[in-house]
Amino acid sequence: MATAKVSSGFIDAHAARAAQALIPQKETPKLRKELKILVLGSAGAVVMFLIGVLNLAGAIATPLAPGEALGTNPGIDFFVLGAVLILGPFGFAETARIRRIDKIEERLPDFLRDVAEAGRFGMTLPDAIIVASRGRYGLLTDEIKRMASQLEWGVPVATALHLFEERVPTPLVQRVVSIITRANEAGGNVADVLTMVAHDTREVQNQLAARKISMLTYVTVIYISFFVFLVTIYIMAAVFLPQMVVAGQGIAASSLSSGGAVTLSFTLVPALFIAFLIAVIVHAIGDGIMAGVLFSGKYAEGFQHATIMLIAGWAIMRFVVPPIGG
Repeated sequence: MATAKVSSGFIDAHAARAAQALIPQKETPKLRKELKILVLGSAGAVVMFLIGVLNLAGAIATPLAPGEALGTNPGIDFFVLGAVLILGPFGFAETARIRRIDKIEERLPDFLRDVAEAGRFGMTLPDAIIVASRGRYGLLTDEIKRMASQLEWGVPVATALHLFEERVPTPLVQRVVSIITRANEAGGNVADVLTMVAHDTREVQNQLAARKISMLTYVTVIYISFFVFLVTIYIMAAVFLPQMVVAGQGIAASSLSSGGAVTLSFTLVPALFIAFLIAVIVHAIGDGIMAGVLFSGKYAEGFQHATIMLIAGWAIMRFVVPPIGG
């Protein structure tokens, strides 16, 4: 009899130690990978901005296009590269993280519904979670199986849910875990609460999906208007403004005018290329951020669109549109 009690106590102690081992220890908060990318991109951007300033000041000459005039164009080029380093890597990395969170949250209502169905058969909340963990929930599957393993080893359900919330720190998961924990502590029919939460969660997701579909039209309009702006600049630079320069030169040479005002007018025409280039850069960044915010409500998505527009607009202006008066 004494031997049986000792063995039982040893097994209980071993199970307790195993359950404790499944609970991760608190770690010092670390900088997210996306923020590290932003810091590194900003450091690279500072170098690009410095090179751009030195080009504008005439201290160095590092043209990206062979045979072009030094000074303003190379300076602007390096400012564009600096902006791309800030916006691009962070924008794409943060957008990928947000989309991964969306995929995780997408299957959360299915998991809640399965837990509720298991609870209707008289199972406790831990047993219902363990049974539901046998399903497939996409990116959420591994985290649910890990939570089920903790429950099987005797970790309290509130602790397991809290650890699940820490591993998947999305706003939706945090709200759901809070509701489930409070409902379990209050007692009563947890299955009804889970069903209600699953339904409400799915409704919110459907509303967000419908919003994105409706906003996609506006994003398309922004892209079209931006590239129409580039085409307009190309037509002006390739056809209209060169003819204006030739006409101004002819008028000045034939002395049909006083020369001062006319000469000033056509000699300033090549400077319009720089003005157009700056306008394209400003429009690309502003329109891109607006497109991202309209589509998903996130600035990171806007940084991604701004990077695409900025690279496309800069490349077209520098290597497709002919320099005015060049």
